[in-house]
Amino acid sequence: MKEFVLKYKWRFVGVLLGGFAGFLYWYYIGCESGTCPIQSNWHTSSLYGGLLGYLFSDIKKKKEEPKEDGTV
Repeated sequence: MKEFVLKYKWRFVGVLLGGFAGFLYWYYIGCESGTCPIQSNWHTSSLYGGLLGYLFSDIKKKKEEPKEDGTV
């Protein structure tokens, strides 16, 4: 379990920060009329923020070095 957490720690951090940022966006900017599908509900805003945090956390992934036999 510890190896799993260490391997994906930046993704966990990205999801948590993105979800928190989505909640803050809903709280301070959100749509009051209820017609905005993402901004009108804190659940969807936080989930969307978590998804974006997950995607952005993997942007700077290191390129794997090719092995001597030519495979990746």
